[in-house]
Amino acid sequence: MDNRRIIQKSLDYIEDNLQTEITAAELAEMAHISLFHYYRLFQQATGMPVMQYIQRRRLLHGVYAMRQGSTKIDAALSFGFDTYAGFYKAFCREFGATPSVFLESSRAKRPYRIDITKEKYMTVTHKKAARILKHWNLEGETITDIYYEGTGNKNENACYVGERYVLKYTANLGKLKKHIEVSEALHSIGLLSAVPVPTADGAEYISDGELYFYLTRRLPGGQMVSHRFADGDGRFVGEIIGQLHLALHKIEDCVSEADLLATVRDWALPRTKAALNLSDAFCKEYLGAFSALYPDLPRQIIHRDPNPGNIICAEDQWGFIDFELAERNARIYDPCYAATAVLSETFGQNNGGWLEIYRDIIRGYDSVAHLTEAERKAIPYIILANQFVCVAWFAEQDKYAEIFEINKRMTKWLIGQLEVLKDI
Repeated sequence: MDNRRIIQKSLDYIEDNLQTEITAAELAEMAHISLFHYYRLFQQATGMPVMQYIQRRRLLHGVYAMRQGSTKIDAALSFGFDTYAGFYKAFCREFGATPSVFLESSRAKRPYRIDITKEKYMTVTHKKAARILKHWNLEGETITDIYYEGTGNKNENACYVGERYVLKYTANLGKLKKHIEVSEALHSIGLLSAVPVPTADGAEYISDGELYFYLTRRLPGGQMVSHRFADGDGRFVGEIIGQLHLALHKIEDCVSEADLLATVRDWALPRTKAALNLSDAFCKEYLGAFSALYPDLPRQIIHRDPNPGNIICAEDQWGFIDFELAERNARIYDPCYAATAVLSETFGQNNGGWLEIYRDIIRGYDSVAHLTEAERKAIPYIILANQFVCVAWFAEQDKYAEIFEINKRMTKWLIGQLEVLKDI
């Protein structure tokens, strides 16, 4: 099973049982792995030790209970503390403020339910962003929203700060630390990368309630845009993903292990089958072919979200942003994802033209990273695997009904093109 889903089951259990005693040994036993291995997987996924995570969630829920009218002592007792004094000391250590100051600053919101298998979007007002920016002495800078040029959608996890910076925020410390480590490693070998700007106190990030904030400089150049692809752009995308993989291959393991086959088999395909009314015969044939190829696919750290909007091109440099989703997975996933990301922004306009872009991306990647025979055969199945994951994910997001419908149509079309996709 995908390690993220193993830990997600633990996070769900923790969230539902914060008012009872929970031990790491109990969670490891529930996950059917050794305690030592569990500690490593948990910290890798969340960015902090398991018992610190549990205490942090109890403190957040406890202070929220106070905001809802609970007495201090009742809130402390309800969430595992013997005295309010114990709650108070733990809260100050964890958040750098007393519960009263936290409440007065209106930070005691209902805690987000953490889901490390899905991207979560948080609402951060410009007023709050200005308060956070005091840590970088930038509170007087103009704050503006970010919109993706390719889709017009608002980025709900970041905002521009003046002309030079970007403020990013997440509820998942593990993802933030992953982005920092990968970005700094790529920056060290000369690639454009959004490394953190230290705070006035020299910290790479700061926490405020359950959210974590970090600042990066805006990179020179601009994002690639799918609907403006010119001749050669597909080849260029494939080549720079190949170059990225050569660089990532040198980085020590700082990410979680992903099992794309298990994700598709156990979650994505069953949900897509229901949404698209796929036949049993097709699903059986697809899983049989993918299962046979998957064990032989080379694995390494991948970006996991190399859509054109995350590729930055300057006059004589290029690079990638947003490594929060980086993981160890089949390396061919990235060029396949890039191809389907282009299709998602142009679907219905020139699907035949996209097929050539798809071939160019794969050929460009192959010229740098050199595909194995198993990868060549697996590419069409990974293209579909990505779509199954997209359909399953958007099916659970009410706010993305239009994108869900586009991805359903895309998936049906790609299934019909399966034999064509094999021709690279």
